[in-house]
Amino acid sequence: MNKTKHPRPSTLLLTAISALTLGLVASIPLVAATSRDSALDLADADAPYQLDALSVEARDEVGAGWRPTRQVTATRISTPLEDVPRSVSVVTGEVMADLGETRIERTLDFAGGITRGNDFGGLNMASFNVRGFDTSAVYRNGFSASRGNNSPPDAATIERVEVLKGPASGLFGRGDPGGIVNLVTKRPQRETFTRISASAGSWDRYRATLDTNTPLNASGTLLARFNMALEDTRSFRDHIETQRYLFAPSLSWQVTEKTLLTLEAQYIRNDNLFDRGIPAVDGDFGRVRSKNFYGEPANGKVKNKNHSLQAALEHQLAQHWKLRVAGQFYHGHYHGHTMHMDAPLPSTPTIVRRTYEWRNAQWQDYHQHAEVHGKFTLFGAEHHVLVGAEYEHYRNGQFYPRTGYTNTFGVDIFEPAKDYGKTPPPYTLVSDNLSREESYALNLQDQIYFTPELIGSLGLRHDSVKTSSHQRLSSIRSSYERDATVPRAGVLYKFTPQISGFANASRSFKPNGVDSNGEIHKPEEGTGYELGTKFNLFQGRLGGTLSLFNIVRENVKVPHPDPTVVDQITVGEQRSRGLDLQITGKLTDELRFIAAYAYIDAEVTKDTRPGYQGQRLAGVPEHNASLFAIYALPRGLEIGTAYTTFGARKTSITGTLKVPSYQTVDLFARWRANDRLHLTLNLYNLLDEQYFNNGYNWWSVPGDPRSFKLTATYKF
Repeated sequence: MNKTKHPRPSTLLLTAISALTLGLVASIPLVAATSRDSALDLADADAPYQLDALSVEARDEVGAGWRPTRQVTATRISTPLEDVPRSVSVVTGEVMADLGETRIERTLDFAGGITRGNDFGGLNMASFNVRGFDTSAVYRNGFSASRGNNSPPDAATIERVEVLKGPASGLFGRGDPGGIVNLVTKRPQRETFTRISASAGSWDRYRATLDTNTPLNASGTLLARFNMALEDTRSFRDHIETQRYLFAPSLSWQVTEKTLLTLEAQYIRNDNLFDRGIPAVDGDFGRVRSKNFYGEPANGKVKNKNHSLQAALEHQLAQHWKLRVAGQFYHGHYHGHTMHMDAPLPSTPTIVRRTYEWRNAQWQDYHQHAEVHGKFTLFGAEHHVLVGAEYEHYRNGQFYPRTGYTNTFGVDIFEPAKDYGKTPPPYTLVSDNLSREESYALNLQDQIYFTPELIGSLGLRHDSVKTSSHQRLSSIRSSYERDATVPRAGVLYKFTPQISGFANASRSFKPNGVDSNGEIHKPEEGTGYELGTKFNLFQGRLGGTLSLFNIVRENVKVPHPDPTVVDQITVGEQRSRGLDLQITGKLTDELRFIAAYAYIDAEVTKDTRPGYQGQRLAGVPEHNASLFAIYALPRGLEIGTAYTTFGARKTSITGTLKVPSYQTVDLFARWRANDRLHLTLNLYNLLDEQYFNNGYNWWSVPGDPRSFKLTATYKF
């Protein structure tokens, strides 16, 4: 048994959190007396009191349509985008609806500097490459949504997608340095409405959604909303199909004039075949049919069921001070047969070796926030402060019996269907692991308005993380604890009401666990610097951000260079630098658009392993760009086009295999027959480009050929 112990900091940290919070609350009456009125009040001027933290935000506060004006991810408080000294890309739910997207992958093509990563055979939420570094850090209303093997998020519940670029550990704790994705969900509104939509598309793809909202009492203090999506889709690829069921009720209760309670539940079930895509032959992904399926159809679908509950209670303590307590419970379970494939042996170059697996995993996550938000004036500067404490407990159990890779259970690389139905070999490898992670954190932040033109941001977060692992078959246990204090700082200056410049520095950290001897790996650390400009043109109709960045990641966890050694090691340094741009809004009342571009230079700068130093990082195109524009015509007609281009990407750091570059063109048309009925036609990949979404070792998932979707939406 391997076990490593260190002094537990939890008691000391909790004591400090309690003392700071109690002291701040006790001082509120004194400090509030010095505060002055401002248009930047945290409360909504249109309501007695409105929640504006990460979990809930009124639609009119963020700006409906394609041109968002506020964000919550970079400050954990609703803040105008033009006041945030960091790059935050926002893609609204209306853009997602116009694109005809049901997931977030395509949406993020328009955020700038983001490419798609491994989606584990379509079973769970995809990872992404943000500013050159892989990340699976996806949040929903500020709570982790990517732990375990959660189902891909559904557009039916999303109000907008916010991407905070650069290291974010100073706000969200342990994570990768490229950035994070935060999904802000639809919440109850004051108006009564019901929207239903139905769509049908190529390859028998069908989907129906319901979005209904209503006040539950005459005073409008109790609001309810319910979102639902049902989906049955096939694919141009052999045997691939998916069924999805989503139910998401939410409730908002204005308990008193100063107290607001919100509840949001969500249930998603996703049933689909595990699919790694197609293999490359002699370095070319185009040598085999894109339709080929290399798994086993008789295995059936993997069932992935997730349900969650988020709750937030917010109370106004004084004119400019409030207390927010929020929590999340998340549980997931997936089970079914999966199958991985390995490269052919030189002696049998046309046989894809396969392994037969059974996966049964359950995970749950408890996550709580307690925060005090406030505003006061000190030495002539206006301070918007946040003091918060967090606790999270995550548990994951996985039972995973599998076989080795064998030719006898393999399939022909060009005609896999003729080898379907083979009897799988017996299991030879079994993993039965239970892991736990418990963390405490204290978060301090100050958004400082020195003058209306000069804005600063300071933050400090301390995390204490304890992780344990139990191999239940071998009875091997290991555990470790790791503390980290992460600062961040930024400054923004408004040269004119339309143009501003900003700079920031931030850090990230991520525990790297222990080896088989119980020795603790050094944590991964990242440091990012950013310099950029924000612009707000044409009376606020058009806005955007252009930034230069440099990010360095150290102590990267990688496989041991000796293949006979099971332990991983931490090595060297990786660096990513470049620029990215996002522009959103309207050029005229008729023309709205969103555009993005990124140039990224990402490479290994230090590595003790031969052949790594100087190599470009995997999964990172040098250039990528996107444009989506819609023009409104008379009589309720709209037409538009979407264009994306991605450069070639390596599938591994030292390998020569690349996912080839590609371009796609989509067309959009809508007829607003009246205020209630809309008909939308999306034509995808108009030029029938053969392209691949991502690369995993020598596998890649093909993108859809030319296809269509017709959607009818009716509002009651």
